[in-house]
Amino acid sequence: MSTVLGRTGLAVSLFLAPWGFVVANASYAWATRNGGDDSTGANALALAAAHPTILSAAILAAMLGSLLMVPAAIGAMRLIGDRAARLGLVGGVLVAAGYICYFSVAQSSFTALAMVDNDGPRAEYAAVLDASQQNPLVIWVFLLFVLGNLVGTFLLGLALWRSHRVPVWAAAAVMAWPPLHVIGLIVGSEWFEVTGALLETVGFAVVGARLLGRSPEVVAATPALAT
Repeated sequence: MSTVLGRTGLAVSLFLAPWGFVVANASYAWATRNGGDDSTGANALALAAAHPTILSAAILAAMLGSLLMVPAAIGAMRLIGDRAARLGLVGGVLVAAGYICYFSVAQSSFTALAMVDNDGPRAEYAAVLDASQQNPLVIWVFLLFVLGNLVGTFLLGLALWRSHRVPVWAAAAVMAWPPLHVIGLIVGSEWFEVTGALLETVGFAVVGARLLGRSPEVVAATPALAT
């Protein structure tokens, strides 16, 4: 019974986790549809002042998605099993670690919303935000998120492809997130990230469905974390 419940919980995480980033990216895309970004402290404050409700929803969705991505990565590794165990392990660990870091990155965005709610010196607030982003620890947390978000997701999708436990198109949908995310950053359009998140949602849904469809005995016996 515990195996079935655990497998169900992992599958539910696979179904739900990517939706957090669909909502977060779509909210950010809508907030910046007429321009604006959060690349500097001043820009972040201006964006927060213009769209506080949308950005609050985006931050909350990103935080929930980040929490769920940890069991989702474990669920994917369980399904991958021994056919691509090492690749799945590396990808899954990177994804889990990256999104743990992203939880911290996302929640820090509430600071800009709090600042615009207070009638204080906007220029000094912006300087504080800029200085906080230059802290070496913050930089390392962000870099680990980037590593897990881009490299980890791609490797996890590649492991799903090599495992033959999901259709090729489902694994490709997971692998599509990193390149679409990078393209969006290059061209300056968040809608590429929205598309990538939707594709990842479809791919993870197939992974979750396949995980639910496997017998408890097979899942329990699968050396998913074998090295």
